[in-house]
Amino acid sequence: MNLVFIIYGVVLGSFFNVIGLRVPVNKSIITPRSACPNCGHQLTPFELIPVLSYMFQKGKCRGCQSRISPIYPFFELLTGILFALAPYVFGWSGELVVALTFISMFIIITVSDIHYMIIPDKILVWFAGIFLLERIIWPLYPWWDSILGSVTGFLLLLIIAVVSKGGMGFGDVKLYALIGFVLGFKLVLLSFFLSTLFGAVIGGLALLLRVVKKRQPIPFGPFIAAGSLTAYFWGTKLINLYFQILY
Repeated sequence: MNLVFIIYGVVLGSFFNVIGLRVPVNKSIITPRSACPNCGHQLTPFELIPVLSYMFQKGKCRGCQSRISPIYPFFELLTGILFALAPYVFGWSGELVVALTFISMFIIITVSDIHYMIIPDKILVWFAGIFLLERIIWPLYPWWDSILGSVTGFLLLLIIAVVSKGGMGFGDVKLYALIGFVLGFKLVLLSFFLSTLFGAVIGGLALLLRVVKKRQPIPFGPFIAAGSLTAYFWGTKLINLYFQILY
């Protein structure tokens, strides 16, 4: 059964790549067919097999031999791994459906944010409708925890956006309102802490290794995704461990 989740995740991860690359620039996710951005070669079914096509072609376009970005197979494989991990954490429950939706959203917005430093409203609105329906069917306990979490997430990021004078995008603010709705009050706070921690550590390493230049903008979406998924999957255990150490 786990293999089925991996396969579904990898296949959907390929589709999420397309959404993340096309929606921010107002392109259809259906047409035109995927093509090499360098030579325009339209990809055949053989070249569209998630992960495997990249391996068989040794990371190069069959048309012009230009390098294919490893981002594509990375997110395909990452989606498969996260999909396979979800049943272990949440079991066969309604929350598993929420988890798979949560993972899907983060893969899409991470791809978008890395390429364009944009988290499109279209994507957030679409997932907001899905999460609203899911939280009606499988609510947090107490039910108002979703509302409190949403308000908290929104205000936290709004304050940072105002204080930083544009250093934090408003897309991140709206995203955190949605994260808070899914996670609730405690876990959205943990998500924020972890996202900031991951961003500081990885951003600092990137500067130290000169992967990015000083004052070069860095997309925060990937760190939000990492922090939020960590909080969602293991947040309760992390909070309990913290209080055990503290007391």
